[in-house]
Amino acid sequence: MTDPDADRPGQASPGQSPNHNEKADPGTGANIPNASSGRPGSAPAGSGDGSSPRPILIYDTTLRDGSQGEGVSFSLQDKLSIAERLAETGIDFIEGGYPLSNEKDVAFFKEIRRRDLGHSKVCAFGMTRRRSMKAADDPGMRALVQAETPCTTLVGKTWDYHATEVLRVTLDENLAMIGESAEYLARHSDVIYDAEHFFDGYAANPDYAIETLRAAASAGAKWLALCDTNGGTLPERIAEVTASAREALAEYDVQFGIHCHNDSELAVANSLAAVDVGADQVQGTINGIGERCGNVDLISVVANLALKKKGYVVLGGRPLTSLTELSRFVYETANLQWRNGQPFVGQSAFAHKGGMHVHAINKAAKTYEHIDPASVGNERRILVSELSGRSNIEAVAGKHGIGEDKELMNRVLAEVVRLENEGYQFESATASFDLLIKRIAGTFRPHFNTIKYRIVAGDRDVSHNRAFAEAIIKLKVGETLWFDAAEGHGPVNALDAALRKALSGTYPELSRVSLIDYKVRVVDSHAGTAASIRVNIESTDGKETWGTIGVSDNIIEASWRALVDSVEYRLHKTDARQPEPDKPETVQV
Repeated sequence: MTDPDADRPGQASPGQSPNHNEKADPGTGANIPNASSGRPGSAPAGSGDGSSPRPILIYDTTLRDGSQGEGVSFSLQDKLSIAERLAETGIDFIEGGYPLSNEKDVAFFKEIRRRDLGHSKVCAFGMTRRRSMKAADDPGMRALVQAETPCTTLVGKTWDYHATEVLRVTLDENLAMIGESAEYLARHSDVIYDAEHFFDGYAANPDYAIETLRAAASAGAKWLALCDTNGGTLPERIAEVTASAREALAEYDVQFGIHCHNDSELAVANSLAAVDVGADQVQGTINGIGERCGNVDLISVVANLALKKKGYVVLGGRPLTSLTELSRFVYETANLQWRNGQPFVGQSAFAHKGGMHVHAINKAAKTYEHIDPASVGNERRILVSELSGRSNIEAVAGKHGIGEDKELMNRVLAEVVRLENEGYQFESATASFDLLIKRIAGTFRPHFNTIKYRIVAGDRDVSHNRAFAEAIIKLKVGETLWFDAAEGHGPVNALDAALRKALSGTYPELSRVSLIDYKVRVVDSHAGTAASIRVNIESTDGKETWGTIGVSDNIIEASWRALVDSVEYRLHKTDARQPEPDKPETVQV
């Protein structure tokens, strides 16, 4: 949780809410039998003790807490699309936003009511009533009711220091603000109470921190979510305090949740620690996006609970094969670059480079993989370099059906060594390597041929004080010559635009392809301006991402080679329509 005091002076900050699993009606904690949900005062069931698996409900706050991350902004359509994708995955609770803060969130709650989200419950998020004001008169309270969501997430101050120094209220008034707000909201929906700064508050004044929970529980809150708002608590302390809180609230029919931030790189471990002592719900965001160092990554939480830990069930027992797609969908929607090293779903999560590793993987995958990549919708990648050895080449070439051709393998390996001496590196350019094998094996059929291209750069738009470039290209597609031009923010952008413009009529699927990363490196710096340049390009069609490479002493030529490989890979990958032979030559402008 992040501290929203700056958003609303004199009021508690936005927090986050609980979760539910795929039972008959997962809207409230009462729908999950207490015997299997780890009810306060009882031993947590389903913790590997031989009892039936305990449902752990997943509460997603990507649309609110995630949007507070640096560089993250969602449009209304973005939020609706993500909410629907979360529901398809089986997320139990989807926090839509703070209806008092902006018109976009108000529109979201109005529109989302028309969507079929299955068992997923939408939550509106807000703060306790203002001081010296009745809950029914508070505009924030009324906005939450008007959102008409089945669940409402209420955040309040747990730390006595925050109450007296930030809200400037007495400790008793803070308790009244929590209780009266929860009671008012409970008349209209299930209430999830987020105890902001709970672990810091418990460390400072444990008795008062527990009293804030009692104020919410006695007023009708269904869930109490303990928040490590500053992200600085260690797993053993999370477990200890969570267990103590459950014991202290044993008289109330409430369930507990955990909400962790990642400032100490422990959010996943902390969330799992809380689950092990009885928390029935985990709050977080997809990919861990959020303010400062982010929230707990629900991708890792779900994968660990379902695949690693025993005695728990998440997402109603659904398979996790959509996790990778969900992760990348959120990255793309948020216009963020993927984290290649992200556990479970990152491109490098199951990537192998060392020849010894690949040799072992080919015999027994579990020797260097902790799970089957397909179980989370990911895939194994074998990286190729001059250091990798024959095992890597054979592993990658196997999908082309040429793994048993030793002579061909020798030619591929020799070509890799030669190209790497020129500056090529295929580790992050697997698409170019895929095409390289096709060329050596004689199975590559070009979808177009480059006749010529020309770049005009340096022209200036004086009115906007900026320079632009123009690319003019001539291609041959089958027996047809295409002559086209396009402008761009730079020569590479212009080349990319011209290339796809010229080919879009023949290959309309290229309209979905976009360049998402472009890197340039000098291969031999001692040669000065005559040095070879290595260009790496990363492209995507919204579902898959691939890397290509080009090397030349001319940066434009290196870029062109990488661009051409990117387009050719996409066309070969989808078995695009090949140029039709035996047609008279024509020219298209």
